[in-house]
Amino acid sequence: MHYLVTGHTGFKGTWLALMLHARGHQVSGIALDPVDGALYTDAGVHEVMTHDLRIDVCDAPALTRAVDELAPDAVVHLAAQALVRESYLDPMGTFRTNVNGTLNLLDATRAAGSVRAQLIITTDKVYRNDSRTRGYVETDPLGGRDPYSASKAMADLATQSWAASFDCPPTAIARAGNVVGGGDACRDRLLVDLQRGFAGGVAVPVRFPDAVRPWQHVLDCLNAYLVLVDALLEGSGQGEWNVAPESQDLVTVGRVADSAASMWGDGAAWIHVPGDHPHEAELLALDASKLRRELGWRERLPFAEGLSWTVDWALGRREGHSARSLCEEQIERFERLE
Repeated sequence: MHYLVTGHTGFKGTWLALMLHARGHQVSGIALDPVDGALYTDAGVHEVMTHDLRIDVCDAPALTRAVDELAPDAVVHLAAQALVRESYLDPMGTFRTNVNGTLNLLDATRAAGSVRAQLIITTDKVYRNDSRTRGYVETDPLGGRDPYSASKAMADLATQSWAASFDCPPTAIARAGNVVGGGDACRDRLLVDLQRGFAGGVAVPVRFPDAVRPWQHVLDCLNAYLVLVDALLEGSGQGEWNVAPESQDLVTVGRVADSAASMWGDGAAWIHVPGDHPHEAELLALDASKLRRELGWRERLPFAEGLSWTVDWALGRREGHSARSLCEEQIERFERLE
């Protein structure tokens, strides 16, 4: 199988490329340059790529040509502006990348004759958030107060419209929550900020310690994506799907920080920094029972174990182990889990 991953130089895209390669697939990628310190560069992931292209998904002609020339069997669309706080700084760029970029990809795969399945990744934040305690289900209304959430809800709706209106490859949408895992270098992400501060011996400022999120290890999330692609290839799986942990793994930011500090040791600490911060949802929970019931997916790493794998990865890197070897070892361990 030949997979095309957009956004493959990002955190999820890097782990996905390595996971696909470990499963024996060809992997090509379309993305912008990796950010400084990115796992993609640190792990030398370009070495496992069949094609490694630098194309902005907002460049529709270049994207269409590339998809046609690459002729992938399956596409996983991860390319996005993925940060809530960044969306306040560059709202126009956020909407352009997340909405227009997704439409450009859908148009490109529609024109290409090779694609047999496509998975569009949105987010748990596409739902109109009313801080309900039960998890959102796929039929709940979409919305979005901040530019990031709104742009992803628009991309989700645009994909649904596209799939319903045109003759295009079998299409699924995955709505996933917060992921953790080794090697993330993106700013304004909790575990990244915590580990950077722990390594520097400083108390890490945390904005919203009482906020609740559906935390999940990146390998569990990516495995769900590939379950969806397999279903599409087998003639099912179209539509919208939540990807989320069981309800007991919906924990507060403060608990994540406490657990990570305890696992890190060496006096690691964090502090609450109240203030007038840009809006972020206080409570966000997804119900992934549809994915479990209809396609048999389940997570293999409970919250505490997934967090432990994340911290172990960072400590292993500090001890001099290569990023590639740490990723490959964890992927191999994950694949052995029942």
